[in-house]
Amino acid sequence: MNVMVIGSGGREHAIVHALAKSTDIDTLYCLPGNGGIASEAECVNIKATDIQGIVEFAEKNSIDFAAVIPDDPLAMGLTDVLRAKGVPCFGPSAAAARIESSKAYAKDLMRRYGIPTASYEVFSDRDKAVDHVKNSSLPIVVKADGLALGKGVIIAQTQEDAITAIDSMMLDERFGKSGKTVVIEEFLQGPEVSLLVFTDSKTYAVMPSSMDHKRSKNNDEGDNTGGMGTVSPNPFFDYEALCTERIIEPTIKAMNAEGTPFKGCLYFGLMITKDGPKVIEYNCRFGDPETQVVLPLLNSDLFEIMRAVESETLSEIDISFKQLTSCCVVLCSDGYPGKYDTGFEISFDDGLPNDVLCYHAGTKLTDGKLVTSGGRVLGVVCVRDSLSDAVEGAYKACEHIHFKGKYMRTDIGRRALTMTEGKR
Repeated sequence: MNVMVIGSGGREHAIVHALAKSTDIDTLYCLPGNGGIASEAECVNIKATDIQGIVEFAEKNSIDFAAVIPDDPLAMGLTDVLRAKGVPCFGPSAAAARIESSKAYAKDLMRRYGIPTASYEVFSDRDKAVDHVKNSSLPIVVKADGLALGKGVIIAQTQEDAITAIDSMMLDERFGKSGKTVVIEEFLQGPEVSLLVFTDSKTYAVMPSSMDHKRSKNNDEGDNTGGMGTVSPNPFFDYEALCTERIIEPTIKAMNAEGTPFKGCLYFGLMITKDGPKVIEYNCRFGDPETQVVLPLLNSDLFEIMRAVESETLSEIDISFKQLTSCCVVLCSDGYPGKYDTGFEISFDDGLPNDVLCYHAGTKLTDGKLVTSGGRVLGVVCVRDSLSDAVEGAYKACEHIHFKGKYMRTDIGRRALTMTEGKR
């Protein structure tokens, strides 16, 4: 079969790496891909948001199946267009993708169907949003309604910070149209858990939990990023049965009841509060860098799972994961998530261990050389028996990778290790 993956990040590299193992795939394409994906699939320089270009490529190259991964093309309806052209897809419709592309829609959905989340209000009027902040307890959370590359959430410690966040979104248009409406919600406390779930709208399969590290600096300080590293499983997550009953199943049923059945990978960002798990956010696709620690644990054929999701036969597939742990450390360009330089050559020392994977994100090939091309450059993943060994292995591997301006957090997994040691 001829298969194309849409996207260009580390998450897409992890997906391509898993799909490349399938004996049912004859030719694997990635649009546009990156410098690392090029070693496992044929990369085609068509942007993930170029709907017409992607459809024309699919028709010209007799594509039998498409995996649409990033949020933008999903929100733009790429899967709807491809399916209308007779190309089966892994990924939700644009209507179902609203669960991520509009935080206001997602919050209202949770309110209607009794899914636990933080209390909130939605505003399209700046002055009303400011008045609400002045009458609310602190800290408080300000969120851009639309897609903002994982950076549209501000935890404000003071009224001034909250008003600044509102103005940057609604007046200064920091996130463009995505910030013209804001969601203001109560601040929840507790450890965060990321859950990825395969679902065909009828049944579902929960993947191993993970712990993301979103802040740019150690000790969860600095600016929000797309993610600086992850570990899996998350030692703080002992609530799968409760989450299944109160969150996962009700969400899937709610989407069906709304007439927007969800087929694809549904991401649950959870906070484990003193009152139990609550939903912080939904994503309509694989998380990044959560995917990079979860897929290496998958025993099953990812392509078989994706086809079963599309054909709504997921219940017929045996899905299992290795009982191991994994750690991903993201190597960034210095300055990320702010301004940074690119174009620096990347080199690797010989002898990376067999249990280490290096997923490319912001890389490209220029004149035969691998160079940096983005803020998050590489995700270095180690899979081992224990969390401490996985963390150690990932950081040791990072020492063998070189490029100008290389930056990483040095505490990925530290909080998880503290929790793990406390359970002994």
